[in-house]
Amino acid sequence: MAWDEGDAGVGWMRSVLDRYEGPLLRYAARILGDVEQARDVVQDTFLRLWKAKGDLDPDSPAEWLFTVCRNRALDVRRKERRMTRLTEPMEQSRRSPDPSPTELAQRHEAADEIGQALRQLSDRQQEVLRLKFQNGFSYRQIARITGMSVSNVGFLIHTGIGRIRTRLRSAGFAVRT
Repeated sequence: MAWDEGDAGVGWMRSVLDRYEGPLLRYAARILGDVEQARDVVQDTFLRLWKAKGDLDPDSPAEWLFTVCRNRALDVRRKERRMTRLTEPMEQSRRSPDPSPTELAQRHEAADEIGQALRQLSDRQQEVLRLKFQNGFSYRQIARITGMSVSNVGFLIHTGIGRIRTRLRSAGFAVRT
């Protein structure tokens, strides 16, 4: 029977589906060891058949169907081997990349303490620290913006950071030096 896109083509497709769906499903399930994955592979095989309608002999589609089904099943199996299955104990033991609620609370507390320490600095120290750490300017750029010398900017940043560290240590925070 020649392929056509009308009712005869749809009828042919239906007869091929009825004839080969079960055997293809069993074949794919044996390769994959999983009936659900086998169903997906067989469905994909029939979709490919529909797309390839003019490129195969409509009187003997079996060889084409089993070849495509086998290749798709092997592709799925290879993909599954590359993926690590996550067992429930593994899933529970994996840490989230997100900080814990305790860590978030500690960060907020530290940020509040830093804000308070910053507000206790002189206006000039606050300005240079904000230009440096909030805006990412270099000492030279800060000097040009503020009209201070580069060495004065460095001194203000150094002493300002020192005062903030002292305040954080006295509040019980671990501070890197």
